[in-house]
Amino acid sequence: MFKKILIANRGEIARRVIRTCKRMGVQTVAVYSDADRDLPYVSEADEAVHIGGASPLESYLQVERIVEAARSTGAEAIHPGYGFLSENPVLMQACKDHGIAFIGPRPDAAERMGNKTAARELVRAHAIPVVPGTPGPVRGIEEARNHAAAISYPIIVKAAAGGGGIGMQVVKSEEELEKALQAAQARAAQAFGDDSVYLEKYVEGPHHIEIQILGDGKGNVHHVFERECSVQRRHQKIIEESPSPFITPELREKMTAMAVAAGKAVDYVNAGTIECLVDMHRNYYFLEMNTRLQVEHPVTEMVSGLDLVEQQLRIAAGEGISFDPASVAQKGHAIEARIYAENPNNFFPSPGRLTKYVEPLGEHIRVDAGFREGNEVTMHYDPMIAKLIVWGETRTEAVRRLREALENYHIEGIKTNIPFLKLVCEDADFAAGNYDTHFVERVQKRLKEQKVKL
Repeated sequence: MFKKILIANRGEIARRVIRTCKRMGVQTVAVYSDADRDLPYVSEADEAVHIGGASPLESYLQVERIVEAARSTGAEAIHPGYGFLSENPVLMQACKDHGIAFIGPRPDAAERMGNKTAARELVRAHAIPVVPGTPGPVRGIEEARNHAAAISYPIIVKAAAGGGGIGMQVVKSEEELEKALQAAQARAAQAFGDDSVYLEKYVEGPHHIEIQILGDGKGNVHHVFERECSVQRRHQKIIEESPSPFITPELREKMTAMAVAAGKAVDYVNAGTIECLVDMHRNYYFLEMNTRLQVEHPVTEMVSGLDLVEQQLRIAAGEGISFDPASVAQKGHAIEARIYAENPNNFFPSPGRLTKYVEPLGEHIRVDAGFREGNEVTMHYDPMIAKLIVWGETRTEAVRRLREALENYHIEGIKTNIPFLKLVCEDADFAAGNYDTHFVERVQKRLKEQKVKL
């Protein structure tokens, strides 16, 4: 096992990795920007290295500075977290060139699966169903118009080099296409350093289901079941759960087998996620592969009993997984709610200082937070403050526990989405597990019609 690793990320995921490393006796090195020097993860790591200015382009997207921080501190490996450089083959190759282990996939697999259009074509060749779309990035508005007409509206413009819904634009007609294309390209360049985008058919009323996989580094790929991620705003997840209340045992078996096949197609190593759309008739389609740990990985940990970060470290160190895949089962039900610094009425960011910050306590309640009282949430990064994760013997119990935990989560100084999350917990459709990716839009429409302000 490694003696020391560097975490090329910030906030709650850095703290999450540090927590597992402390338990395993692995020392940690944090990196931080000007804006993050006072965040908890910086002091919780064994060492910390300043890497630049507040914007990601000046700090967390600087491959050379991150590799140099690892070399200067004697870190044997780099954990990328998610976002930033987590799916960037340039960092992976730089680690390889300098004899530093990358706690994630090999560069070739990340390049093939991290590029969304290449991934679609690869899995299509293995008879895995995909959502209709362009075979590669579109180059210019005329090409985009031609492809969009062939696919038929509505379509989605998506970043080819990244995920997380960042920059995604739904286009309902040709008149909207050029503006959406420009917006998606600009956001992709800012977030991933690559403005390539592709087009995909917009499947209406779908469920967003993802499958957690682990490649053990010994030629095997295993799954750790699914997560339902259909409660989304602006195409970004805000509530995730496992098991999915929508898919059947038969569909689960088919989708997990598909995910394993997709992982084996690229000889995948370490943690990854196969993302799918499932329509109202339970037809499923490969959407993309995220070659990294996911924000919502805690719900899988809660129902499986596994520490996925520990498994990542063991795989990267050459030990393989430390559990018998045949013995892993989904036990009970887990739900995660993302706590954001944002106006709950329109989801616009609400930066500022946390003048009061009190987390809920109780059995089967977990909070993965990036901030503490007195810290400032800035405009430079994603406005997520924390993730609230609960577990119950049944889904009904988990929903009740989430509702109670939200009542006991107290944040002052900024606006948060907690009032909206409470509303979701009280919604009859959510309580019944009867929702799809348009659920949030329907709730917002109802609030507007009733002139309700949160």
